[in-house]
Amino acid sequence: MINRKSISKKVIEYCQIFPVVAIVGPRQVGKTTLVKALIPSMKTDVIYLDLERPSDLSKLDHPELFLMRHKNKCVILDEIQCKPNLFPLIRSLVDEQKRVGSFIILGSASPTLLKQSSETLAGRIGYIELGPFSIPEIYEKFNFEKHLFLGGFPVSYLSPDDKNAKIWLENFIKTYLERDLHLLGLTANPVLIRRLWEMLAWQTGGLLNQNSLSKSLGVSNHTINRYIGFFEGAFLAMKLQPFTINIKKRLVKTPKIYIRDTGLLHSLLRVVDYEQLLGNPLLGNIFETYIINQVMLVKKDELDLYFYRTHAGAEIDLVIAKGLTPICSVEIKFSSAPKISRGFMEGIASLQTSTNFIIIPKDEDYLIDENMENDITNDDLSDEIPANALTSLGRQSDGSYCSACH
Repeated sequence: MINRKSISKKVIEYCQIFPVVAIVGPRQVGKTTLVKALIPSMKTDVIYLDLERPSDLSKLDHPELFLMRHKNKCVILDEIQCKPNLFPLIRSLVDEQKRVGSFIILGSASPTLLKQSSETLAGRIGYIELGPFSIPEIYEKFNFEKHLFLGGFPVSYLSPDDKNAKIWLENFIKTYLERDLHLLGLTANPVLIRRLWEMLAWQTGGLLNQNSLSKSLGVSNHTINRYIGFFEGAFLAMKLQPFTINIKKRLVKTPKIYIRDTGLLHSLLRVVDYEQLLGNPLLGNIFETYIINQVMLVKKDELDLYFYRTHAGAEIDLVIAKGLTPICSVEIKFSSAPKISRGFMEGIASLQTSTNFIIIPKDEDYLIDENMENDITNDDLSDEIPANALTSLGRQSDGSYCSACH
């Protein structure tokens, strides 16, 4: 059973706060399915338009007349990036009506789309990101090996066998390269963009080396940065920034790069099955990518994610901060018997975090220091997480705790 009650609840809450609610995320993560499932429970009449369907798009040939005729309804506009010129009209209508829950817009976001919507609808719109399945959403049927290898896109994870899933993932990549990224404004040669995406896959979990990418592809650093911006805007990759606030040390300031789904990552790396994955030289970085993505999917909105590294050797894979204050340090190891590294302890000493974890691929949690007390609670860091899922990140006493994710 798939449980997306948490995100559904958030959509309903936002509809009671904002005139416009935007649900953004990559294609094929279930945005349309989620919203259609909510329609029967909504307290107002609803009209749904899929802007990739010509018959629905034609209804907006005269958009002001159409939307005014349905001004007392909640209008759902799916694939809003197909008609971005609607944003000024939507702003005008919500300012006139002054009614929350007037519009729900769904989109495979791009930098242009997010910039235009945020500028035009500033103060009127609330954003909700929907990504691939997180562990809590599939917890009743959670299979760690399958989730790590095939990723969390619904079609891939729910596929009856790995072969079908791999075929779907490869076609997803081709569709993004040949159509979707172009529609989102990236007009570069698809062959070049595929090479860049594959090279980013080889850098996943490591420091982003734009100079290397620039030299290998024969384009400028500025161009590489712009292309990566499109990958970020389409939720296909993400940068993790270093935590540098109020730390008087020589710090590594280059961001780390992560592919946003491990199923896509393995297709880009041409990993054919789980056994081959276990022998991949990037296994540690791949597992780190998996954990970072999972925490990103379930963390509370007010929390930010960073990493921490100094030139002297202190290193923390994941720092969770609230505002300017680091509250949790996490080390990620693909090991059944991890040891606390000196760099991790030095990082904890620098940041002075009292909640600290080592996350491993094991089916039980356990203390690794007798002075460290386990108190698995979810209230501080996430909204809805089973106790022994990977994100059993809760309040701990000083030190480190092994948190299972198997």
